[in-house]
Amino acid sequence: MNTVVMNNSRMGIYLRLGRVSNLPTVWTNVLAGAIVAGSITGRPLSLMHTLLVMLAISAFYCAGMYLNDAFDREIDARERPGRPIPSGQISARAVFAIGFVLQVAGIAILSYYGTWAIVCGCALAATILLYNVWHKGNPLSPLIMGLCRSLVYFVAAASVMMVELNTAVDPLQTGTVLLNTTVVLAALAIWAHVVGLTYVAKQESLNRLGSLWPLLILALPVLLYGSRSVITGADGGLALLMLLALIVADVIAVRLLITRHMAGSVPKAVAQLIAATSLLDALVIAIAGGGVTAVAFCLCAFVLTRVLQRVIPGT
Repeated sequence: MNTVVMNNSRMGIYLRLGRVSNLPTVWTNVLAGAIVAGSITGRPLSLMHTLLVMLAISAFYCAGMYLNDAFDREIDARERPGRPIPSGQISARAVFAIGFVLQVAGIAILSYYGTWAIVCGCALAATILLYNVWHKGNPLSPLIMGLCRSLVYFVAAASVMMVELNTAVDPLQTGTVLLNTTVVLAALAIWAHVVGLTYVAKQESLNRLGSLWPLLILALPVLLYGSRSVITGADGGLALLMLLALIVADVIAVRLLITRHMAGSVPKAVAQLIAATSLLDALVIAIAGGGVTAVAFCLCAFVLTRVLQRVIPGT
């Protein structure tokens, strides 16, 4: 299906609003969070439960994208009149309704996984809403968006604790694992990466970047996990390979920003950094001893995201 068809069909409108081309990066976030928590408990989340949590987080992600268009409709009317709402393809009321229904659906799925999963899910929903309401003109909005992605790790970790250790009888045990250094470190890494790409995305409509220095935060995940991959030599050098892949992907994006006088360079850099989220997840998984299969899934997600972004814009 080509881009023209996607833009004009009813299904294409829904897919564009949800930025579904980026969903593979959400799935790898869940997988990484589950594997990190599993490395602590010694019992990984089953495939069925992993898929259910992926479904819940997919609902949250699409909800955030829908609400973003709904709240930004007046600005989009000036800067991006081709977006579905300002172009009259769908009403703002309908987009708001779908967004909030998706958030409720995400929380409903997570309710199966106990109190801490619900708490993390509600925190994610609230953070998504906060970002969409308060991101325009807010210099701290990239920090909020980064928190959205880091909360995915905590949701996955809480789900692991509930299912694999039956901690419903002792919620404090789940809280202890959520604050484990390994989980917090992984969440901090994904937070830093998303803060960097969100800073770039905020400049996208102008196709320029005011200053490159905030992008230094993209180096934080490399610093956090680079030393660990060298010291541990996890999975026979697999972590080192993933570290290299992440560095290369980030360098490609930054190079696009340096040559931002070229048409479309900023949107291309944003798309690259979004897809590279899965490479960071692959690094986290390799360090946690998640195995080749899980890392391969992340690599496939990176490629799939880049392919889908050619059909359904990721921003």
